[in-house]
Amino acid sequence: MSRPFRFGVNLLTPAPAAEWRTKCRRAEELGYDVILVPDHLGMPAPFPALVAAAEATERPRLGTFVLNAGFWNPALLAREVATTDALTGGRLELGLGTGYVAAEHEAAGLPYGSPRERVDHLRRTVEELERLLGSGDHEPRPAQSRVPVLIGANGDRMLRLTAGHADIAAFTGARPGNTPGTLDPLSPEELDERVARYRALAADRAEPAELNLLIQFVAITDDPEAALKPLVERLPQFTVEQALALPIVLAGTLEDVVAKVRAQRERFGFSYLTVLEPFMEAFAPVMERLREESA
Repeated sequence: MSRPFRFGVNLLTPAPAAEWRTKCRRAEELGYDVILVPDHLGMPAPFPALVAAAEATERPRLGTFVLNAGFWNPALLAREVATTDALTGGRLELGLGTGYVAAEHEAAGLPYGSPRERVDHLRRTVEELERLLGSGDHEPRPAQSRVPVLIGANGDRMLRLTAGHADIAAFTGARPGNTPGTLDPLSPEELDERVARYRALAADRAEPAELNLLIQFVAITDDPEAALKPLVERLPQFTVEQALALPIVLAGTLEDVVAKVRAQRERFGFSYLTVLEPFMEAFAPVMERLREESA
């Protein structure tokens, strides 16, 4: 039995208070289930932005997508998580990742470390959050008995950590590129292999995790080849046809995109999709159509 769809939007652009509230209310009006904020320098600070989003909205859940664990001390992060969950009325979903932009760590005066060191730090962070927030003695207290945890993963060690600790397994659909701070998309076959690896690692879970995919491009159009031309220019290793088949790309008529979203849920198990802020409006008809079909 397939999980019902959930949809999130990752808000990337800082804004004054009134504009931020308007943007969050628009996401709610469009039907997004989750309003998300990333953790990059030059973008909104996650926790105050989510508290402001809660004050402007009533229905959506609120999440980080995803926190850069290297920016955070676990004890201080536990305080932020508990306070934010309390101030948002128990609507928080905590997304965590290792971070992949070395320049941001350098700018912040923080060590970046090797891939192994970054995964080790994330593991310690996850385990310490579970210990602190699971203790009845921790102050402040979150509103939820357990704040749902999302982990963004691709490599084997990250997938193992996700299988053991995450309520939501988020697949980036990409790997770090040759240029620092960039990501190269995974083909459908490569993503098949990563999801299969995760499922093998998670086979003993009592409750299956929700599977998430971050969508990087959305265009509802009768001419997807033209819409994808700028993307292919940035990714010369892909033809237009190959780019159109990428799991993180949704381009085509409304009917074609809806069909692809449903097919990817059947193939990979992705029932929770996140889109980036620039595509918030473009993706709205897809959500509406999928909900009409499920009604």
